[in-house]
Amino acid sequence: MAEKSFPMTVEGKEKLEAELKNLKLVKRPEVIQRIKVARSYGDLSENSEYDAAKDEQSHVEDRIAQVEEMLKYAQVVDADAVAPDEVAVGKTVTYTEVGTDDPETYTIVGSDESDPLNGKISNDSPIAQALLGKKKGDTVSITTPGGKFDVVINEVKA
Repeated sequence: MAEKSFPMTVEGKEKLEAELKNLKLVKRPEVIQRIKVARSYGDLSENSEYDAAKDEQSHVEDRIAQVEEMLKYAQVVDADAVAPDEVAVGKTVTYTEVGTDDPETYTIVGSDESDPLNGKISNDSPIAQALLGKKKGDTVSITTPGGKFDVVINEVKA
């Protein structure tokens, strides 16, 4: 069986480590305290505060497990380890769709770091998948759920 890996930038790993610390040292104790308070209200069978606190505890514990798994199998990508003009996780790519003059710029990051509205796309996205490994000047066909289009890579920077 192939081992899991979660490609991510150094910043992405640091963000996950901070989130895990916050979940364990702040959120978990807060939820435990809410459960204690709700339990003191008596009859648990009709105690909505208790049910809500237990639900939140479940979400916090699930997220802790998810983050720990991601950190355990984290593959921190060194964007400088590949050619300067080659698209890789951690690099910022500017491309122009063939037939237009509007350049688009995205930074390719690990899936948990993605934030398309702020120009960060997941390495698992159709656009990133098509661009990874290509170089400045290449023409690339990208197939997305919205259709297929060709782009020219204008710039790649770390």
